Amino acid sequence: MNKIPVYKPCFFGNEKKYVNECLDSTWISSKGSFVNDFENKFASYIEVNKATTVSNGTVALHLALKVLGIGYGDEVIVPTFTYIASVNAIAMTGAKPIFVDSIKDSWNLDFTQIEKMISSRTKAVMVVHLYGLPCSMDEIVKICKEKNLFLIEDAAEAFGSVYKGNKVGTFGDIATFSFFGNKTITTGEGGMVVSNNIKLIERAAYLKSQSVSKSREYWHDELGYNYRMTNISAAIGLAQLEKADTIIRKKRQLAIWYMSELKNFPIFFQKESPSVINSYWMVSVLMTDKEIRNKVRNSLNKYYIETRPLFFPAHTMPQFRINKTFPVAEFISERGMNLPSYPELKYEEIKYICSIIKSVLKG
Repeated sequence: MNKIPVYKPCFFGNEKKYVNECLDSTWISSKGSFVNDFENKFASYIEVNKATTVSNGTVALHLALKVLGIGYGDEVIVPTFTYIASVNAIAMTGAKPIFVDSIKDSWNLDFTQIEKMISSRTKAVMVVHLYGLPCSMDEIVKICKEKNLFLIEDAAEAFGSVYKGNKVGTFGDIATFSFFGNKTITTGEGGMVVSNNIKLIERAAYLKSQSVSKSREYWHDELGYNYRMTNISAAIGLAQLEKADTIIRKKRQLAIWYMSELKNFPIFFQKESPSVINSYWMVSVLMTDKEIRNKVRNSLNKYYIETRPLFFPAHTMPQFRINKTFPVAEFISERGMNLPSYPELKYEEIKYICSIIKSVLKG
């Protein structure tokens, strides 16, 4: 059998057609019709008032923090169990990340720990919808409103996920998405900043374009950034967006197949409650201990099946290390792995993957 990667993008729509239109028109940089079309149709898809494209998911987070006015001396509450970009973006503003642990069933931020971490310097809470599973947004929104804190949604891994009938990215003051090559929809590199507050997105669009004046040519009113998305990237994104529902259906089917094949074995998936729809960016599982996880990964690798470990908690990284333990986050990180999760994966391939996993677990 050929190598099975943990992920690869799925192109079965108008990607080539739209990119060729960019080339034919010569509009290949950050101006062109596909940028506006992608922004407008993305906002419409997740049912938010306005969106602006950016060059990647990390700068999307940085821009979101900047438009909220977060900077030196401020604190932002964030889960330690997340991809490092969430925490890096906070540090890039000069603010301090304040870590909280995870919930064992969902792996997401433990909202019961938020209030005890609030100080006079706390300005925002950043939630991360990990691996496609939405956080407990009712409780988190309530805390942020009561404590007058900004709420930022890092939805990089959860495009298309739904919480109580609403897509993620619509609950916070501002939200961000990533379109890296392994995301549910991709532009190669790219991201989006969205909000129901139109003024926030207008300011984000201004800052991402070097803060260029609207009334004076080549005049820049304040410190700005070059965070723009190219027209070619937006063209790919628009084509991907047109097939988004199909891609998400396929990814959810993968998760169902994995759960069915592994249901009688000591393997644990993120718990999806009836009130959410997980888009399953990555089908991720926990083993009973680190050693078994490593044995499974090594065995799969021998058969050219790629997997990935789950994220290391941010508080264990040298630049963010603190003298504190976060037992749930550490437990999940040590035992977890991502299984192949690309939309075109076939049932026969999943059965093959699971047969190897089961043979390891049987000893």
